[in-house]
Amino acid sequence: MELTTLNQWGREQIPFFFMLDFEGKHGYLAPLDQMTDNILFSIAGVSNSVANHTIKHSALPPTLIIKQPVSIDTYAKAFNQVLTELKNGNTYLLNLTFPTEIELNQSLLEIFHLSQASFKLYVKEQLVVFSPERFIRIDNGIIKTYPMKGTIDASQLNAKAKILADEKETAEHTTVVDLLRNDLARVAKQVRVEKFRYIDHIKAGNRELLQVSSEISGVLESNWHERIGDLLAALLPAGSVSGAPKRKTVEIIKAVETSPRGFFTGVFGYFDGTQHLDSAVMIRFIEQTGNHFIYKSGGGITMDSQLEREYQEMLEKVYLPI
Repeated sequence: MELTTLNQWGREQIPFFFMLDFEGKHGYLAPLDQMTDNILFSIAGVSNSVANHTIKHSALPPTLIIKQPVSIDTYAKAFNQVLTELKNGNTYLLNLTFPTEIELNQSLLEIFHLSQASFKLYVKEQLVVFSPERFIRIDNGIIKTYPMKGTIDASQLNAKAKILADEKETAEHTTVVDLLRNDLARVAKQVRVEKFRYIDHIKAGNRELLQVSSEISGVLESNWHERIGDLLAALLPAGSVSGAPKRKTVEIIKAVETSPRGFFTGVFGYFDGTQHLDSAVMIRFIEQTGNHFIYKSGGGITMDSQLEREYQEMLEKVYLPI
């Protein structure tokens, strides 16, 4: 896949869609006017999808059943390998993920239309994403990214105060913010943290989650749209779903995770042909192979992480936002 194609389309002011895997090496690129119903997206209100009422929904309420999560022993093996790398100074934060086998009573297309999320993607008979996390947004030469790290069930007593005071979560979030600030500095000037550790409210089935986010901005050169492919290549993989330092951490991820990530934790987005680009990280991710469905999830591991807590967080992120 040639990301230089996106440089050309940007120069020619062609509106386009892009979907890139975790490392930005494989994906799908298409001018917006050439996309088919096989790929549908909704990004902060901009969508190429048909209206919800044009599909026939099941009479049953949408449900997700966990059939076979990775065992805690399998998780512990990878977790302990990551701890060893942390102790040796090879990584300071690593986002560890695993697949969970699930059962669904509705199609991926129905889930795409019914799910409530700011960023959604559907690829026919392959995957559906309902992500709460933006990757980058560009408006008139200003680039912004919004890392998310730190999650808590909103029903917990004093949930907001608890998550903001959590030392482990604070350290993890600070590391990601520093990583993404450095990432933006590779492509932009005047990079700064606009907001640090504010709360987003995320619907998670019949629960609500509080998600800690930050906002980082920078100023691009006036001809940024002529090098969109180079810009994306410089920023991938997304720091919030890889770790720091990024290159070495990605090597460790490949060694300890049980299956390749593929499009999971990749990015998707669109360029409007003029001065606006928006995109999201592919988390909250269901993958289809034949009649089998896999939900991929995970979380950040630091020296302060506890095995049982991280394993439970991975499973709590297996849900439908409906």
